[in-house]
Amino acid sequence: MDGKFLTGMALHQKFWNGEVDCLLREGAENIPFGAQEITTDPGFGLKVLKQDQAISAEHLDGYDVVLCSVDDAENLDIPNLEIQRPPKFFVTMEYTLKTRLQAAWLDPQHGLAKRLYTMLWLVRKEGLRKRFIRKAEGFQSNGYPAYQTYAHLNRDPLLYLDNRMTPSLFATEDELKARAERLNSGEPLRLIYSGRLEQMKGAHDLLPIASKLRGQGVRFHLDIFGEGGLKQQIARGITSQGLENSVALHAPVDFETELVPHIRKNSDIYLCCHRQSDPSCTYLENMGCGVAVVGYGNQMWAALNQASGSGWTVPMGDITGIVDVIAEIDKKRAEIGLRCDKALEFAKSHDFLIEFGKRMSHVDPDRS
Repeated sequence: MDGKFLTGMALHQKFWNGEVDCLLREGAENIPFGAQEITTDPGFGLKVLKQDQAISAEHLDGYDVVLCSVDDAENLDIPNLEIQRPPKFFVTMEYTLKTRLQAAWLDPQHGLAKRLYTMLWLVRKEGLRKRFIRKAEGFQSNGYPAYQTYAHLNRDPLLYLDNRMTPSLFATEDELKARAERLNSGEPLRLIYSGRLEQMKGAHDLLPIASKLRGQGVRFHLDIFGEGGLKQQIARGITSQGLENSVALHAPVDFETELVPHIRKNSDIYLCCHRQSDPSCTYLENMGCGVAVVGYGNQMWAALNQASGSGWTVPMGDITGIVDVIAEIDKKRAEIGLRCDKALEFAKSHDFLIEFGKRMSHVDPDRS
């Protein structure tokens, strides 16, 4: 099972005042955040369905609250179930239809015909998704795009910003001071990318950006952390383009004990090339490390940057624009420090415990 998911479920169990069960399907092929074998009690009620098994009324009977993802098309027929003791349904969402269509179009594993078929299928499912949102007791949106698009459909919507940052993980004052001193000393800018190495995440833009930065004479070092379909292509590109002194490709590392400390001590700017508007937790997690963000103006980052003032936004897919921004702010190091401070301040106001507390209060059956 996904290690990141297990961490989240452990916290659900810890902070929810009651029993927590989780209904999952088997059959995941790609697990990007640290696959873990479940050999003992995972700490919550785990109920496993076969890959093609439908959710039945019996699966949901008798619960007080069911928190259900409407990102998963397999869940969209649940409103039709005749449940003897129906729970209160709260639905969660991350992806808008626009983001789903973008992801389908960018899927490198499928040809044109399959991509077009998938996009048509997504459009047809959208009506069922909206119906479930309307019928639900409440709607929880992870990120601005889904909230801006669907909140009006539900009588009790909630916006939250998912991330794994807790108080002990945030950058310290000493680390902010050390970063400012490093920036003021004129050392090379330190850029960071962490996440899936896939086209939909814009990972194919990382080396072209690095090459153009070198061409403009910008002194920098880029750390890339992650796994994905583009990993080998990136590794080969670093060598073939002679970027070994400027770019380092790392294997995934433990989030709390390795990645966060590295970013806090060794990074100035998070380089985000996401070409779609999913509410990736990587924004808040890098911001919580006291790192400013330079990224494409997808719907998520554009709204988050407007709310936080923690970085710079360029038009979607504008590699030259990103390079020009980095080259310009390289000459204004004090401005980078200010954006880093704003990033940390905003992330602290939306740490995991705050966001999780909002979500648990939202679904509390005793809430007046």
